Amino acid sequence: MHAIVVTEHGGPDVLSWRTEPDPVTGPGRVVVDTSAAGVNFIDTYLRRGLYPSTPPYIPGTEGAGVVVALGAGVDDLAVGDRVAWCDAPASYAERVVVDAARAVPLPEAIPDDTAATMLLQGLTADYLLDGAAHPRRGDTVLVHAGAGGVGLFLTQLAVAAGMTVISTVSSDEKAALSRDAGAAHVLRYGPDLAARVRDLTGGAGVAVAYDGVGKDTFEASLAATAVRGTVVLFGAASGPVPPFDLQRLNGAGSLSVTRPTLAHFIADPAEFALRTGRLVTAVADGTVHIRVGARYPLCDAAQAHRDLEARKTTGSIALVT
Repeated sequence: MHAIVVTEHGGPDVLSWRTEPDPVTGPGRVVVDTSAAGVNFIDTYLRRGLYPSTPPYIPGTEGAGVVVALGAGVDDLAVGDRVAWCDAPASYAERVVVDAARAVPLPEAIPDDTAATMLLQGLTADYLLDGAAHPRRGDTVLVHAGAGGVGLFLTQLAVAAGMTVISTVSSDEKAALSRDAGAAHVLRYGPDLAARVRDLTGGAGVAVAYDGVGKDTFEASLAATAVRGTVVLFGAASGPVPPFDLQRLNGAGSLSVTRPTLAHFIADPAEFALRTGRLVTAVADGTVHIRVGARYPLCDAAQAHRDLEARKTTGSIALVT
């Protein structure tokens, strides 16, 4: 089979298109012919060495495809089933081994490129709204990068739950996408961002600030959050937040700051089934619309990474085989 390999830590040029051995299934696992793989910021963090990884390795953890082989003990899936996954290593490949318990069956209503890009971003949005923080109906929340994959998901889920969303974007095109997702107010980044959020909330600030941008927006997130509110720092698209003095949270209004990760909210099988079940239902019935903003051939993963890191993309990104 062919696959993308990270040859060393570095920029997108370290992504190499290579011939690799076909994967072999094992007990409780299935082999899937990949139809599409999802591209996410965490893939770039690992490629750069910001998060621990050991080259050479095949990147990616998310995708969708058709089951072609079953390991011993797999009873709930059959050859020919369409499935999606979000935590199978080496997913930038034409064939992937997936833990059968983590393979999510797909209805026909969800196409391959949507299925390949919905779980990581959709489950992230799900746990951000119901896990990392617990905003309530009637609350106002701030969503940075409102036209990104997670931002569009999170906005739709928050609005459906009766919340008001203030989002931030960097262009007119992205502003339109964020409004279409349901954001009541769409702001551009800038030094007065927190003040503009305060103005829109009558001076109170937001109940929760969702910040996947990191270094460039963290201070604004703190300044825009209401007394006893929460800043959820779930990414570092602009770089990691520098070391932070927790004593500042006192004077800022007894704020809480959390740095969650998806893995801790889907590790339990029952919680994984709950979150994936309601996500698949929401996507299939049209409650949530997934915008696949860019599609690239699998062999062109390097360009996908370049565009993602340059913030040239909107919505989710799919590598298609």
